[in-house]
Amino acid sequence: MKFMKLGSRPDTFITTEAVRSVNSEVVSDLIVQVKGSRYLLHKFPLLSKCSRLQRLCSESPETSQHQIVQLPDFPGGIEAFELCAKFCYGITITLSAYNIVAARCAAEYLQMTEDVEKGNLIYKLEVFFNSCILSGWKDSIVTLQSTKSYPLWSEDLVITSRCIEAIASKVLAHPSKVNLSRTYSRRGPRDDISCIESDSRRHNKDSSKIWWAEDLAEFSIDLYWRSMIAIKSGGKVLATVIGDALRIYASRWLPNISKYANLEKQIVHDQSESDSIGKHRLLLESIISLLPAEKGAVSCSFLLKLLKATNILKGSCSSKMELARRVGLQLEDASVNDLLIPCVSHTCDTIYDVDIVITILQQFMLQVQSPPTSPLRRRGDFERRRSRSAENIDLEFQESRRSSSASHSSKLKVAKLVDGYLQEIASDTNLPLSKFISIAEAIPGFARFDHDDLYKAIDIYLKGHPGLNKSERKRLCRILDCKKLSMDVCMHAAQNELLPLRVVVQVLFFEQARTAMSGGHVTELPSNIKALLANHDDTAKTSASFNKAKMTPVNDQWSNASGLKSPKSNISTLKMKLAEDDDLDEHNADEIGKSSRIKALCVLPNRPKKMFSKLWSNNRSSVASEKN
Repeated sequence: MKFMKLGSRPDTFITTEAVRSVNSEVVSDLIVQVKGSRYLLHKFPLLSKCSRLQRLCSESPETSQHQIVQLPDFPGGIEAFELCAKFCYGITITLSAYNIVAARCAAEYLQMTEDVEKGNLIYKLEVFFNSCILSGWKDSIVTLQSTKSYPLWSEDLVITSRCIEAIASKVLAHPSKVNLSRTYSRRGPRDDISCIESDSRRHNKDSSKIWWAEDLAEFSIDLYWRSMIAIKSGGKVLATVIGDALRIYASRWLPNISKYANLEKQIVHDQSESDSIGKHRLLLESIISLLPAEKGAVSCSFLLKLLKATNILKGSCSSKMELARRVGLQLEDASVNDLLIPCVSHTCDTIYDVDIVITILQQFMLQVQSPPTSPLRRRGDFERRRSRSAENIDLEFQESRRSSSASHSSKLKVAKLVDGYLQEIASDTNLPLSKFISIAEAIPGFARFDHDDLYKAIDIYLKGHPGLNKSERKRLCRILDCKKLSMDVCMHAAQNELLPLRVVVQVLFFEQARTAMSGGHVTELPSNIKALLANHDDTAKTSASFNKAKMTPVNDQWSNASGLKSPKSNISTLKMKLAEDDDLDEHNADEIGKSSRIKALCVLPNRPKKMFSKLWSNNRSSVASEKN
């Protein structure tokens, strides 16, 4: 760190009975009062260098022995005044980045300019500041931090802006060309960080590019914001480096803000807590405004931590929407824990803020559904591009395929994420059914390879909401595709008493069809289907009427001595069980509309018919042998 010494005389200032004076044979004739402290000094050395003291002495009346001058609003206090007084006496003083701002403000207040005397204090301070302070990294950092004590004076004397420009220029320059003046220290991960935490895994290879972030993280938010604006305007720092610097700053100033989550009622009565929340909210809003616009510049996890902090600190709606939009751009990189954003408002009964997650999912779908844009062609390029039309078409096609593949992959990841999130929030007794369904349906059906995780979420929701009526349970289960359930989940669903009968029948049927597709020969229906069919008294009659209307008549040879019905009869019976369930649950609905819904749900493609004909092939062969 650079320093400068001025003067050559030894220090002769002494303190006697709370009064500072100069040990001299000459009797003092001037009393200067600075913020409660008294100095017995001499007019000649002070007035010869300080224009303000000259004017004050000329305006104040002289007493018999001492002339008194009041300096109540002196910048820098008694330390800065003593530096200036010692300079006037020629006593040695040492100036550095720690006291140069105070000395400069004090010299300006006393008007120690070149007009009064050549080589005065202001001139010497400016030379030292421009040539030494601004050329060093630590000197610029310390000087800028010291301007917080004299904000107005520092702005008027252009000290703050010059320090910021010097710091930004060093960040934009190559590290080898920067005079660090010291080895900057990196703090390890903090143990007390909860809502905003450091992520040391990202960009470790770029650590040399972010050597400056730890030092800037010590700034107050106003100085940090101005410094980052100057760095970003240079256009040489990568967006990812800017993002990492913001993450480091948030880790420094926003730890443990979750303690404010339960203070909403106390804020009105506790002014100190209210002021603290206001400061943290301003800091958070400033960080959000500094986020780079480029996708991936900051991690999705960090964005969601900022969103949690915005909820806790009750940030502006515009900040929440901006964060939700940015999270939607890279939602596939999020985790379930990241999405568990606490809801701290008394108007919200749910544990987690599901509304903001719905907004994030909407933003995600808007991004992945946006078609890839190609640059506009100018009319003057038509002739030149005609011969390359095939090549352009091929390139555009490849670009479209890459974009489509990327968006499809993102949807698959987000679908898995959503199902995991639903499992976490499903047990919340205050979670409305409509919001649960909205989150589940936000992702298109093709994005789910299987519905096992979705079934688990539905099962948790049914257990946590025992008061759902049959209509609501059926509405909930409509989002479930039984064809996409694994065998283990099907076994669980077949015994789940909370599921509507329609879903249980569908699960049993599709599991039977899947067994047939696997090439197995099933000679007897599973016990659960047989028990289901046994509860229906008029199975044969109903099956015959249904097959007469919609399917091929039942062949007698498809019945054996054991009484096993034909596959068509069994399928029809399952269909009629679904129709019976609809009759019990929707007895006041219109008959025509109900019939059309049942037919639409229960109609089977040709492939299951073939599978069931294969399923009971052994039965047909045994009947044929008996007839022969």
